[in-house]
Amino acid sequence: MKRALPFLAVALLLAGCGTGGKAESHGADVQTGQKLFTQNCGSCHTLAAASTSGTIGPNLDNAFGPARQQGFKQSTIQNVVLDQIRVAAAPMPRNIVKGQDAQDVAAYVASVAGTGATSNAKPPSQLGTDGKTIFQSECASCHTLAAAGTHGTIGPNLDQLKPSEAIVQHQVEVGGGVMPAFKSKLSAAQITAVAKFVSSSAGK
Repeated sequence: MKRALPFLAVALLLAGCGTGGKAESHGADVQTGQKLFTQNCGSCHTLAAASTSGTIGPNLDNAFGPARQQGFKQSTIQNVVLDQIRVAAAPMPRNIVKGQDAQDVAAYVASVAGTGATSNAKPPSQLGTDGKTIFQSECASCHTLAAAGTHGTIGPNLDQLKPSEAIVQHQVEVGGGVMPAFKSKLSAAQITAVAKFVSSSAGK
């Protein structure tokens, strides 16, 4: 090894041993993995290839880029990602995806993290002002909301909370706790659209 890995990458690699079976080298669907990653992980992790910029969890390009440059195999990174899904520590819930879904996400992340790959996905500024679409893109991995078909467990269950439009708007703008502020990421019209969607559909 030419030089020591950054602390984060070392921690991830050390955490990836013996936690429920190795990642599948064949049969994983990276296209499904990309979709699942965006839906379940993108709000918390930065990954250029998925066009996600979450800051709650590690930046996956920064975490795995140095390891990749030093010759770590893609299969090794894939095993690390799979193990992190299985044994995650708060605020990331364990088994945020399971079974074949977990295999697909691990394969996808391992195929792109730290490679310099970029995404053709629309950035938040191009999502329009449909509250449901914006919520599914930016909030799905953290919140449960039946109307959006989401089951995140990092943030509050919005069906149970039933927040008012004003509360949602304020929270989206300034964040709080592990939730990032979206004021610089979403336009005022998009934040209003999300607030209206959540307040009008939560608990229904």
